[in-house]
Amino acid sequence: MRKLIVSEFTTLDGVMQAPGGKDEDRDGGFEHGGWTLPYWHDDIGKSFFELLEGCDAFLLGRRTYVTHAEAFEPMPEGDVFGDAMNSRQHYVVSRTLENPVWRNTTVIRDEPIDAIRALKAQAGGSILTDGSSQLVHAMLAHDLVDELHLLVYPLVLGKGKKVLPDGVTAKFDLLSSKTYPSGVVGLHYARKGQTGEG
Repeated sequence: MRKLIVSEFTTLDGVMQAPGGKDEDRDGGFEHGGWTLPYWHDDIGKSFFELLEGCDAFLLGRRTYVTHAEAFEPMPEGDVFGDAMNSRQHYVVSRTLENPVWRNTTVIRDEPIDAIRALKAQAGGSILTDGSSQLVHAMLAHDLVDELHLLVYPLVLGKGKKVLPDGVTAKFDLLSSKTYPSGVVGLHYARKGQTGEG
């Protein structure tokens, strides 16, 4: 059974929307895009590469998939980050995406929850999801998420898409925490009753 890991940037008030760029996601009139940038530290990048070591697939919603594909697919071979992102299998949940441009892509169009259960049942490494708020909410509601890797940033934005959905209950065990020099805190949780090993 493969693990499904959700890795997110979040503010103190739980906002996950548009962490990387000003115009990344303006849904709902969101005006705070790019809020992670002032808090970057190289150790955050190092932790992400450590997380990737056990993962051989990404599972993303359409909007996050397109953002990633446009950023990483054009990167030349030999770019460390590009190679890490491009070399894995990519799954995107979408009924509307017609021409996926990211290599190694499979589009999940129908019965996504059943399809994700089937992916988890396959042999292989862990499956990583980032961004993809609607997909993450659905997977949490269906008890599909095995681990949460949250990078909590020391700011409050007041509105925006949230990491955790309303109306869903779940219990997680804290496996580790790490404070970065920029004030960001990394929190690693496993679903209650799981070891988090591997």
